[in-house]
Amino acid sequence: MADDADVIIVGAGLAGLVAAAELAEAGKKIIIVDQEPEQSLGGQAFWSFGGLFLVDSPEQRRMRIRDSHDLALEDWLGTAAFDRPEDFWPRKWAEAYVGFAAGEKRSWLIQRGLKFFPVVGWAERGGGNAIGHGNSVPRFHITWGTGPGVLDPFVQRVREAQKRGLISFKFRHRVDELTRTGATVDGVRGDILQPSTAERGHKSSREISGDFELRAQAVIVASGGIGANHQLVRENWPQRLGAAPKRMITGVPDHVDGRMLAITERAGGSIINRDRMWHYVEGIKNWAPIWTDHAIRILPGPSSLWLDARGKRLPVPLYPGFDTLGTLSHIMSTGFDYSWFILTKKIIQKEFALSGSEQNPDLTGKSWRQVLGRATSGIPGPVKAFMEKGEDFIVEADLPALVARMNALAGGEALLEVAQVEREIRARDRQLDNPFSKDMQITALRGARAYLGDRLIRTAKPHKMLDPANGPLIAVRLNILTRKTLGGLQTDLDSRVLGADGQPVAGLYAVGEAAGFGGGGVHGYAALEGTFLGGCIFSGRSAGRAAAASVA
Repeated sequence: MADDADVIIVGAGLAGLVAAAELAEAGKKIIIVDQEPEQSLGGQAFWSFGGLFLVDSPEQRRMRIRDSHDLALEDWLGTAAFDRPEDFWPRKWAEAYVGFAAGEKRSWLIQRGLKFFPVVGWAERGGGNAIGHGNSVPRFHITWGTGPGVLDPFVQRVREAQKRGLISFKFRHRVDELTRTGATVDGVRGDILQPSTAERGHKSSREISGDFELRAQAVIVASGGIGANHQLVRENWPQRLGAAPKRMITGVPDHVDGRMLAITERAGGSIINRDRMWHYVEGIKNWAPIWTDHAIRILPGPSSLWLDARGKRLPVPLYPGFDTLGTLSHIMSTGFDYSWFILTKKIIQKEFALSGSEQNPDLTGKSWRQVLGRATSGIPGPVKAFMEKGEDFIVEADLPALVARMNALAGGEALLEVAQVEREIRARDRQLDNPFSKDMQITALRGARAYLGDRLIRTAKPHKMLDPANGPLIAVRLNILTRKTLGGLQTDLDSRVLGADGQPVAGLYAVGEAAGFGGGGVHGYAALEGTFLGGCIFSGRSAGRAAAASVA
């Protein structure tokens, strides 16, 4: 039987598009299959904030940030905490990726049309020790145009190759099996789903209208992770994070279902680090949902007071934006699956951003006028909409009324006592009476404002929360938001999928989240942020180049 293409790519997200662009540049013929309609081309990346991890960039240097390959690698390895025999390839990927981020990554992306916002963000600031988890310096580079801005250069290249007859798409084709001849993967087989007019991100029909089979010399699995499949999330939930939450909301569209992982495993691929995952603790329910249980993540500055469900302040160093999984573990140890921010109008004006391209129309639309307006016109429009319409936001002029509504939102039981909450806030406020403090969050705020980017747009001037001049008071219920798979299909540095014996499965590659963003877990136990889109790009490029070299 003749091949239908040189390479089949399963998944039309960022990693798959990057791989396709590389293959097309090498003159190869590619078929991209995806279970979703064409409207969802680009997958999860479209909805992202567009953050990319870069090291010692011109943007950093202009912001007076001193960064280096060695510092970034120390941060990565301290965060990843690789400690398993199967971490051999993940560590190799980590070393290679940090080298890419400190080397050609920025210039390679700029050559393809990407541009970056000039202020570098400081995400995942860490667990308090120089050698441990977290970014020592700001490295979160926002793409001008957010997620769509990351996708556009690769979509354009793929569309150009499509016009030249090198790439064809088969949307609404759901793969159910990777076919093999002997030990070599040489195609895909599955169902054709009914055409769908579902808008981007909306749940599409799974009604079957036919079947298909395609053959090629190689198959690249670029199907994403398990974030929308709560059953799989719970099955793989690690004990080190406590019991799996009874209630979670979802940070990715419904099609991020993890189906292809099991299908690839049945074809001989090895999945490692299933228990490593990345879920956020600052989730809020979208008042205008697109997918099932649609969640938005707050990207907080460091000033909000973080309380557990009973009003007790979270321990050091679990401050907003510091240690995602450390905070998740602590919250689950409280016996509840939610927590609270307490803040003021001054804090929300300067420090609250929302993750997602659609929540940042100024950056997504590449409008400097709107960006400057965000900095000067008070509470950003999307944040204000959540304050007015989102079920997780409460705004009140006085603390007793605020606490009463917090209890009502939590189900009516008086878990929060006004006296306890007031004690936490007043104790924090008293620490502002001097330019020094025993309160480590206050010290961290002052340290953050020593960085120009934080002082300009991300960290409010420290102030007393109970001073009416800084009000009104705001409470936000924070839910557990499912997002990323950190483990996945084990791959070597050419993105070849490895079997249980550690040897490559002939003809089979994996990229992006399906491969744990490279190697089956390049992040180890935790991530530094800005590394997920970059992992899709780096692994997609690796697979595209390696597959191009391997096929006739």
